[in-house]
Amino acid sequence: MAAQINPSILSADFARLADEAKAVQGADWLHVDVMDNHFVPNLTLGVPVVESLARATDTPLDCHLMIEAPDRWAPQYVEAGAGSVTFHVEAATAPVRLAREIRAKGARASMALRPATPIEPYEDLLPELDMLLIMTVEPGFGGQAFLDIMLPKIRRTRELIKKHGLELWLQVDGGVSASTIERCADAGADVFVAGSAVYGASDPAEAVRALRNRADAATAKASWACDH
Repeated sequence: MAAQINPSILSADFARLADEAKAVQGADWLHVDVMDNHFVPNLTLGVPVVESLARATDTPLDCHLMIEAPDRWAPQYVEAGAGSVTFHVEAATAPVRLAREIRAKGARASMALRPATPIEPYEDLLPELDMLLIMTVEPGFGGQAFLDIMLPKIRRTRELIKKHGLELWLQVDGGVSASTIERCADAGADVFVAGSAVYGASDPAEAVRALRNRADAATAKASWACDH
């Protein structure tokens, strides 16, 4: 599949979110980082802001819940208008049940792994998901440097996806930029969250196009895509 670019509003101007959403028209999804100052040491936004944002943009919302008790809260983000909801497996009590509930409410179900969380224990859960998110920084803050040590984990995850013949999107989030996106695509990622690389650019829409072109070029040469 073609690369998908999801600009993260964590790097946008929170006082102008509707305008910032329009500035990246052409993006595949708008990535919304929800943080509760418990699961991660930062506090961002919640259901009311997601509801408002969903009304303000035609770009579908990709909500990444970095929160405690996602089993309780995730369904509310679907009801608020999110087209995709990502919960952290480290915080979920019943990840399979939660993924099924998100899907039943009409959104794509996604599961995230922190950098230190291995993928292998969750192999059997993959068919329950629409997307898997490999964090390439520690969750909680934007603008962090990309962790190259996550590339082997991305490769292993892509191999598991191929092994089971799944149409599962593989997303990366953290430090994704013009200098790192090709390595992520080569390793097997096909959905890319980019914050400061997009909203820190003078032309955010052009930054989205440039990142997509780099990812598509790398994917075209990647071994995992060639035998797909």
